[in-house]
Amino acid sequence: MQFSPDQATALRELSAPHNIFLTGRAGTGKSTVLKEFLRQTDPSSTAVLASTGAAAVLVGGRTFHSFFGLGILEGGRARTVERALKNPHLRRRLKATDTVIIDEVSMLSGETLATAEEIARSARRNDEPWGNIRIIAVGDFAQLPPVTRNGAPTDWAFTHEVWQSSRFHAFGLETMHRTSSLPWNDVLNRIRDGHCDEVVRQALRARTLPAKPDEDVTRLFGLRRDAEEYNSRRLDALPATVVAYPTKFLGTPAAIEQLKRNAPVPELLLLKTDALVMIRKNETNGLYVNGSIGHVRSCREDAVCVELLESGLTVELEPMKFEMLDAEGEVVATAKNFPLNLAYGSTIHKSQGATLDGLRLRLANLWESGQAYVALSRVRDPERLYLDGWDEKSIRCDALVRQFHANLHSQPPPASDTLFPFHPSP
Repeated sequence: MQFSPDQATALRELSAPHNIFLTGRAGTGKSTVLKEFLRQTDPSSTAVLASTGAAAVLVGGRTFHSFFGLGILEGGRARTVERALKNPHLRRRLKATDTVIIDEVSMLSGETLATAEEIARSARRNDEPWGNIRIIAVGDFAQLPPVTRNGAPTDWAFTHEVWQSSRFHAFGLETMHRTSSLPWNDVLNRIRDGHCDEVVRQALRARTLPAKPDEDVTRLFGLRRDAEEYNSRRLDALPATVVAYPTKFLGTPAAIEQLKRNAPVPELLLLKTDALVMIRKNETNGLYVNGSIGHVRSCREDAVCVELLESGLTVELEPMKFEMLDAEGEVVATAKNFPLNLAYGSTIHKSQGATLDGLRLRLANLWESGQAYVALSRVRDPERLYLDGWDEKSIRCDALVRQFHANLHSQPPPASDTLFPFHPSP
């Protein structure tokens, strides 16, 4: 596979022994670099962790919370650490681990990260940060933030002492792979920083266009129920006969219930000829990626043929397995079905990490830092982006994130002992 110069440099950085924070704008290939690094890595001593259950199923890894025995941090940090250290399997697991990879680190709170770090030090009886486990954190803090409750301020990981003590060498990817439009990349950079200046306003006005009845693009929603209702309505409007593909689940009852909530395929996949669908797996030879859109051309018991919008190629898809791993990395549940969703509607949260061939949304009433940026940065071609409307208040970036990025980019290239600290302004 051909890597851009910054991706090749990132791979060399990942081969060094220090802790790494691999970041970059949406579409710069963080997942590609990580996948190549894992191909070269001993899986027996490397743990791939994701911040959410859905992300863990997609990357074939474990959740951060299960690996470190965090639960829901009930009782606070001290009680969580105490409870975790009573688990002999957790202690043995941490002692056998050399490297932990944290995907989508922006969605983990500082308190969650700090609790896990204390558990690692205590379990390994090693006072070095993380008990001398190497940490590779991957993500972009300008994208979706950690969940907060009861209106509390966002507990960004980089504002915590654990971020400083982890001594991350930061490496930011710069080459954009998702879209080659330089003007649109400039607009995205401004939106990423939460700026809605005249350049952004003109670009959004130009993409505010009425919908067409036969429009083949995915509409993004803030809420899951809205996306599901829209998918059902569009499928019902097609004249063909519906074909039902039930997902086959295997595993313990509790694990299956958890996988049902996190699998990228529904419990019952309903398709029709000509239905617009999204592929939820990457193809080894690059024929399609997670997020590729196409029309169903035939539905058989053992295969579904999809004509891809981007390339015009027709691909034959077979049922695939999605696995959920426990804290030990053992498969505890599997879901098997065609790797497809209806693509008329999806949520902004579910779209993170996907590349979409076309996109429509209403950029209004968004409530989280980074939501607008995540949504707008999914599309390959800005000419295939359509807005029903937008408001400036939905374009937001937390001031602490902007300051973190400014501080990050002001640092010199990492030397062997260089830290990348962040000290928020008072």
